[in-house]
Amino acid sequence: MIESSKKVKPWRQAVEAAAFDAKDGAPALDGPLILTILFWLPQPASLSKKKIAMGPYRKPDLSKLVRSTEDALVTAGAIADDARIMELHVEKRFVPPGGHCGAEIVVATR
Repeated sequence: MIESSKKVKPWRQAVEAAAFDAKDGAPALDGPLILTILFWLPQPASLSKKKIAMGPYRKPDLSKLVRSTEDALVTAGAIADDARIMELHVEKRFVPPGGHCGAEIVVATR
């Protein structure tokens, strides 16, 4: 498969680097895992207050964000295999004023 989005590669690289730093030499987590991700996305200037309150219900596709993040965690050696994830909690929100885009990622053993 060939990834068509130009944004996936830099995202995966950023997650991979952060995961590699966070694991601090520890071995990859293996066994049943729980993955929790909160994606913080930029708020388009053109949205009305009503649509802002609804949250980011348009692109990027949540499942694509999750897949690229899982792949980066595997490549970084943070988790042994994304097949080990048995529970997944994911949400995307707009960045609050003064906040930063990105993701809060927590991997826990089950």
